[in-house]
Amino acid sequence: MDINFELYKIFYYVADSLSFSKAASKLYISQSAVSQAIKTLESKLNIKLFFRNTKQVKLTNDGEILFRHIEQAYNLIKNGERIIDEINSLEKGEIRIGASDTICKYYLLNYFKEFHKLYPNVKIHVTNGTSPKCVELLKQGSVDFIISNIPNRYTDSSMKIKEIKPIQDVFIAGNQFKEIKNREISLKDLEKYPFLMLEKQTSTREFFDNMLLENNTDITPEIELGSTDLLVEMTKIGLGITFVWKKCIEEQLKSKEVFIVNIKEKIPERYLGIVTHKQIPLSIGAKKFIELLH
Repeated sequence: MDINFELYKIFYYVADSLSFSKAASKLYISQSAVSQAIKTLESKLNIKLFFRNTKQVKLTNDGEILFRHIEQAYNLIKNGERIIDEINSLEKGEIRIGASDTICKYYLLNYFKEFHKLYPNVKIHVTNGTSPKCVELLKQGSVDFIISNIPNRYTDSSMKIKEIKPIQDVFIAGNQFKEIKNREISLKDLEKYPFLMLEKQTSTREFFDNMLLENNTDITPEIELGSTDLLVEMTKIGLGITFVWKKCIEEQLKSKEVFIVNIKEKIPERYLGIVTHKQIPLSIGAKKFIELLH
């Protein structure tokens, strides 16, 4: 099928903004030229790409399928341009990282500072998200690499995983639960206490749920949140027990606002890992940042 790639470029901008006028503005062409290009592409592909009326533009199912592929191709082209632009130089450019808020705050922050000191002209672009969102960004080529809790079931064979740091997970409680302080209790014993937990579709929540399943324990969280810091704050005021990365509660342990609940069962090991895409080459800046992590 012989189709002018300029038509796909115009399609990308319309699909990305869901606006013919915004696409025209970004491409420095008229809105009528954008509309004609989309009509031509629809005719050549023999499909309808958009539902459009006076108020909104929406992708059809066929349009969404095409956009997923075009978006990935567009990001690959932009990534290639960045790599060519950065060859033998770290005087400009950017690195694009996907990671959760927790990993950024408690692990990556010092590395951001160090990298910026070494390469002040290289921009650090960070996209926060849950494990499935970060993996999807990597598949699309929207980030150079992600830092994730491992295991992460959302990764696949197209990705390379390098473990870089062990994670120590702990159960914590506030002083309102002092009856279990300095005692060793089983996971089963925790069933009778109120529980706070990260929301589903996060690697930590899935790790937690799998651990309970393996130990024949049934805990249904009363509160589910998207923020580890908020979980800790709610634990401090006695709303329940929670399960977090120990690194997140160093200050609260020092101030004795929370304590670690001693569990009889061994909590399985997991790690922080660098996840890259085997088919997407890393920019020089991304390679230099990863070197710092090692």
